[in-house]
Amino acid sequence: MKSKKRLIICHVLLSRGFAGSERSTAESCNQQVQDHDVYLIVKKSHRKLGKSVSDHIDSRVKLIEVPNLFFTQKILQKKIHAINPDVIHCHLRRATRLASKLKTAAATVSTLHIGVNSQHFYRLDGIICNARWQVKSIDDNYQGLVHKANNSLTPHRRLSNDEKLALRKSFGFNEQDLLIGAVGRLSSSKAWDTLIQAYQGVANKKQSKLVFFGDGSLEKQLKLSAKSEANIIFYGFQDNIKDIYQALDLLICPSRFEPLPRVMLEGYDAGIPIIASDAGGCGELVEDYGGHSFEVDNVSALSELIQTFVDKPFAPNRPDLSAHYIENTNLAMLNFYYDCIAAKA
Repeated sequence: MKSKKRLIICHVLLSRGFAGSERSTAESCNQQVQDHDVYLIVKKSHRKLGKSVSDHIDSRVKLIEVPNLFFTQKILQKKIHAINPDVIHCHLRRATRLASKLKTAAATVSTLHIGVNSQHFYRLDGIICNARWQVKSIDDNYQGLVHKANNSLTPHRRLSNDEKLALRKSFGFNEQDLLIGAVGRLSSSKAWDTLIQAYQGVANKKQSKLVFFGDGSLEKQLKLSAKSEANIIFYGFQDNIKDIYQALDLLICPSRFEPLPRVMLEGYDAGIPIIASDAGGCGELVEDYGGHSFEVDNVSALSELIQTFVDKPFAPNRPDLSAHYIENTNLAMLNFYYDCIAAKA
C-alpha cells in the first residue's frame, strides 16, 4: 500500500489568550508536527492576561504573526503564498472568514469550535464538527465535505493519593471536604450564576465547597453574587488544572451553550463524577459517558442534584475515552485532510 505524502499544514487561529479552542489547536499542531510540516498563524496580540497558545506548541511548529486589524487579509495572503500549504485549517469565525477569501490551491477546512455562525464556513472545502448537533446544523446545500471528529484529549498521568491530598491542602482543604469544581471562563454562556444560585439553595451543605477555577469578564459580578456564601471560593486560572481535577469530588458544567466541552472530557479522564446541563455537547457527553443531567438554567433541578451528592457522594466514573485520544483523533483528521485535498484537485 502506497504511503500518503508528507503534508504542509497551516493552522490559522486569530484569537487571544488560552482556553478550549486554543488548547485544541495546540494539541493538533503538536501531534501533526511529528510527521508533517506544521505552521500556526496567529495575530500579533495573541497574548491575553499573560496567556497564549504560543506557550503550548512544540518548538518544531513554525509560528507566524499577522497584523491585528489593518492589512490582515493582505499579509495573510502573502504568508500563505510563501508557505504554499496543502491544507489550511481555520479555527473560529474570523480566521474562517479571512481564509474563505484567499486565493490558494490549498484545501481549506474549519473546525466548528462553536457553530456555523457565518456563511463563510460554507465557502470552504471541509467543515469539522466535534458534536452530533453540529453535524445536524450543517446546511443541506453545503457542497463540501463534513467530518464528525471526536474532541481531542491527551490523557493525564494518575496522581497518587498523597499527591491529591497535598494538592487539596495547598488550597486550604482537608481530606473530609467535599470539593465541587467549576472550571472554565467566567462568562455568561457558562451559566455560573445558575450554579451559584443552585448551591445557595442547598439546605445542608455539610463540608462541601464550591470552588471556581478560571477567569473572565464576569468575575467581579459572580464574586459579588456569592459574597454571602463562605463556601464559594474563586481561585482564578490554574496552569495545573489537569492535576486539580483529580483532587475534586465532583465537577459541574452548567452551560447555557456548549459545543462539546473539553472540561467534561478532562473530568471524565480524571475519574470524577459529573453534573452537566443538557445544552448541546454537554448532553451528548452525559449520554455517551455517564453522569447526571439537568435542564439548562433550571436552578431547582441543579440544586436537588447537588443536595443528593452532598448527602451521598456519587461514585467515581472513568469511562473509556480512547476514541478521543489525540493519536486517534489526529489520524482521522489527517485522513479528512487527504479527502479534502483530493476533492479540491
